[in-house]
Amino acid sequence: MSAGTGMGTSVGAGTRTGTGMGTGTQPPLAPSALSAYVDGIGLWSPRLPGWDAARAILRGEVEAPTAPAPRPAPALLAPTERRRAPDSVSVALDVAASACAAAHCEPRSVPSVFASAYGDLAVSDAVCEQLARAPLDTSPTKFHNSVHNAAAGYWAIATGCLEPYTSLTAHRHTFGTGLVTAVLHALSERARVLFVAYDIEARGPLATMAQSRGMLAAALVLAPQPTRQSLARVALRVDAAEGQATPARPRNAALVEGNAMASGLALFEALADAVPRRLSLTLGRSLTLHVALDPTPGAGRA
Repeated sequence: MSAGTGMGTSVGAGTRTGTGMGTGTQPPLAPSALSAYVDGIGLWSPRLPGWDAARAILRGEVEAPTAPAPRPAPALLAPTERRRAPDSVSVALDVAASACAAAHCEPRSVPSVFASAYGDLAVSDAVCEQLARAPLDTSPTKFHNSVHNAAAGYWAIATGCLEPYTSLTAHRHTFGTGLVTAVLHALSERARVLFVAYDIEARGPLATMAQSRGMLAAALVLAPQPTRQSLARVALRVDAAEGQATPARPRNAALVEGNAMASGLALFEALADAVPRRLSLTLGRSLTLHVALDPTPGAGRA
């Protein structure tokens, strides 16, 4: 199995060049802001095991499980591939499939944007160690699982999707960069787009430079116009100024603390609350992405 397809593009911003929860009291975004609609949601971490459970946890209605949930096993993959798939692929495909199911859209027909700050650092560490000890014994499977677009490639092959995908990284600004890329794609193509963001535990010497703890994956199906499945409108505005990502509430932030994709949790907390919310993400040292989320009628059922 090849991890990539001819339709995919891989974008890296590098590690040096990248791209308190607000309330509705802030002024609305400018009319020129980019906007799209959230039609489907997926979320998974060991203590937020699936969107259905995560909604109640993020709202504070129930406690998060004390025992970490086992890694999901995506039903999209054949049994052999399911066993071979690394953590990054398993969590990314799980939330991607969940978001598509919630949006009532066929996975094979949806273009996608996959965003990960570091890809699969566990596999990369294993490959580096093997190359240092006995390079001729390097596993081809581990090698193709180490590439940054592995999850996007697995998704395309498992679903039979021939639509284009983008695989990107922007260091600590990856979630915001992926979100704005997906919204731009949805608007320019006038079609639904799948946005998937994920990162896993760093391992070995790489962990001293590329720091990430635990596993976290999140997905949205974004539409350029409202549909019957639309749960919220998301409006984006880019500001050429230094800013900080809006944190999730402390008890929620603690559930994914240290993960490289943790900056995205505040958006999913707002989706779980199903109330208007204003928050910020970073796109770079001097670029801030302002996000206005406004639920649509019936959003509480998401």
